Amino acid sequence: MTLYKNHAARDRHLPYFSCLMLTGALIIAPLSSTRAEAITPFIHPGLLHTQKDFIRMHTKVTQGAQPYRDGWQRLLENKHASLGWHANPQAVIYRGKDGIHTENYGTLFNDAAAAYALALRWKISGDDAYARKAIGILNAWTTTLTAIRGGSDRYLASGLYGYQFANAAEILRSSVLWKPTDFHDFQTMMLSVFYPMNQDFLNHHNGAKIDHYWANWDLANMDSMLAIGVLTDRRDIYNEAMTYFKYGQGNGSVEHLVWKLYGSSLGQVQESGRDQAHSLLDIALLGAFCQMAWNQGDDLYGYDHNRALLGAEYVAKYNLLHDVPYTPYTNSDVTQPVISDKSRGQMRPIWALFYNHYVVLKGITSPYVEAFAKKASPEGGGGDYGPNSGGYDQLGYGTLVYTLK
Repeated sequence: MTLYKNHAARDRHLPYFSCLMLTGALIIAPLSSTRAEAITPFIHPGLLHTQKDFIRMHTKVTQGAQPYRDGWQRLLENKHASLGWHANPQAVIYRGKDGIHTENYGTLFNDAAAAYALALRWKISGDDAYARKAIGILNAWTTTLTAIRGGSDRYLASGLYGYQFANAAEILRSSVLWKPTDFHDFQTMMLSVFYPMNQDFLNHHNGAKIDHYWANWDLANMDSMLAIGVLTDRRDIYNEAMTYFKYGQGNGSVEHLVWKLYGSSLGQVQESGRDQAHSLLDIALLGAFCQMAWNQGDDLYGYDHNRALLGAEYVAKYNLLHDVPYTPYTNSDVTQPVISDKSRGQMRPIWALFYNHYVVLKGITSPYVEAFAKKASPEGGGGDYGPNSGGYDQLGYGTLVYTLK
C-alpha cells in the first residue's frame, strides 16, 4: 500500500475511518456510529465555487463592473458556452496508444469544457436554457460512458476529466431541471468509472516505481478524487485525497511537488527541469485542489507555511523571464542538471485564482503571481489556449470566477 507513508500517519489523519483491503484496493469505511464522531456535511455548491461566489459574479456582471465584464465576455465568446453545442458521448474513452484503438479523448475534454462553461453561464445569467443544455451533456455521458482505457495516459484522462465533470455537476446539482434520478445516476457513473481509476493510480502508480510518474499525474487524480468526494457526499473519498496531498509518497504530494525551498519566497517545482508546460500544469492542478478544499473549510493554501504559493511564485517568476535558483533534480529515471526553458512563457488561465486568494484575500505579497495575473487578464477557458489537450487541462475563466474586489 502506497497511499500512506506509514500506519501511524494513516491512523493519525483518518481517525474516524477503518481501512480494509478488498480485491487489492484500499477501501476506507466509516466506523460504527458508537465510535465515530458526527461527520460535518459538505457545503454545496462547494468545489471551485460556492453560492456566495455566484452571487458576487452575478452582481458584478449585472453592474458591468470590471474586470468581471471582460471576464464574462471571454465566457460568452467561447464556443463551448453556446446553446448550439452538441455533445458527443462515447462508450469507451481511449487516451494513450494501446496499439489497437484510436484515441478519442478529445470528445470528453470538449464536452467537459462545455458542461462547465454552460453551467457557469446559467448560474450567472439565471437563464435556464444553459442549465438544460449542460445537464443534457452530463446525462448523455452518464448513459453512454462505461470505461476509460488506452495506454498509461488513461490515468491522465481519469484525473483531468473526472475533476472537470465533477465541477460542472456540482454547479448544476441545484437546478430543478436536473431530475434527482439523473443526478444520482451521474454520481454513480463518477464513482464507478472515474474514482476507481483515481484510487488505483494513487495507490499503485500503474505498477511503476513511486517516483516514475511526474507530479501532474498524481495531481490530476487527486483533484478528481477530492471533487468526487464532495459531489457524492463521500467524506471517506475526500479524506483519501486530503491525506495524499499531505503525506502521499508520489510526486503530487505537496512536499514532493514543491520539493526545494529557497527561503520564504520561492519553491522549486518537481517538473521544472522537464519543461514549463508541465510546470504550469502542476500549478493549475495544485490551485484547483487548494480551492476545492478551501470551499469545504480546509486551508491547504496556507499548509506548511504557504508552500503552494512558493511553488506558484517560482513558476511565475521563471515564466515571466526572470532568473530563479535551481537545484539539479534526480529520480529513479532521470537527472535534470538545469532548469528547462522549453515552453517558457506559455500562457495558461491559472493565475487569477492564486492572486485573489493570496494577495487580495490574505494580503500576502506575491509579486510574480500578481504580475502574471495582470498579464493573463481576462482569462479565457477551454480551447482558448490551444486545440489540443493542454488547452483544456484547466477550466479557466479565472478573472470572472475568482476576482474578489
